[in-house]
Amino acid sequence: MLVEVTLRIDAEHAELLADALLACGALSVAVEDADADTPDELPLFGEPGLEPDRLAWQHSRLRVLVEDDQDAARHAVEAAVASLKLATPVIESCAPVADADWVRATQAQFPPTRISDRLWIVPTWHDPPEPTAIAVRLDPGVAFGTGTHPTTQLCLAWLDDHVVPGARVLDYGCGSGILSIAAAKLGAGDTVGVDVDDQALEAARANAAANHVSARYTGPDNLHAGSFDIVVANILSNPLKLLAPALLARVAPRGALVLSGVLERQSDDVIATYSAIDPTVPLQVWRASEGWVCLAGTRSA
Repeated sequence: MLVEVTLRIDAEHAELLADALLACGALSVAVEDADADTPDELPLFGEPGLEPDRLAWQHSRLRVLVEDDQDAARHAVEAAVASLKLATPVIESCAPVADADWVRATQAQFPPTRISDRLWIVPTWHDPPEPTAIAVRLDPGVAFGTGTHPTTQLCLAWLDDHVVPGARVLDYGCGSGILSIAAAKLGAGDTVGVDVDDQALEAARANAAANHVSARYTGPDNLHAGSFDIVVANILSNPLKLLAPALLARVAPRGALVLSGVLERQSDDVIATYSAIDPTVPLQVWRASEGWVCLAGTRSA
């Protein structure tokens, strides 16, 4: 039997207690903001490349999963607390976890996603809703990009509108490979994905093979020389600004640059960064969704 214990702890001891609980036999420990969904909720983690201001929430909640009965679960908490010589935290709940088909429950979170009349993202456990449409078959995995996030959908919609047969496409920060695979299925020619994460590259290669498309995936240091008709990067605003010189250098004459992972309030800053480096690729907001934007621009001849 699995038992979940939830308890409250201050920011100073949240991570220490989480580690101690794992050492005392907990199967998993999740640290959450106890003030989530209230006016006191606080953002904690920033973007890659930026140090967070805080390492835990002021009022943290630990969700502890233990394999045994409720008494054993409470004993595990007491042992962890004692090992750190802490005052006993507030235990909010201690209850068995109901049996469930976790595979089915996970799959239910990822139904087919419609991008347009002709483009769908479809997990392998579903049949394509539109048999005549283009279906990118993709399951959730270790790499970002399932088609459910607004930034991914914005980039997919842009590609659906703009990819022409034979276009050379660079997907920088490719993650699962969803954008490059979609581009290839939409008719792109030479298609390349780049990522710093080896697991992402492995996942992208496997996904491309499963979709029967030709695309190459590599690390940034092994990217061959040359420019592309479309350069797309769905990352976050801070790394996008850091990568501006590298991305702009890859845009061919009359080629397009497409950026997402940018919040609406960040768009002016990102546009200004790129304009200062190369004004021949004028970016503007192409479309917005749920507070995120897709920026796009075409290099002048």
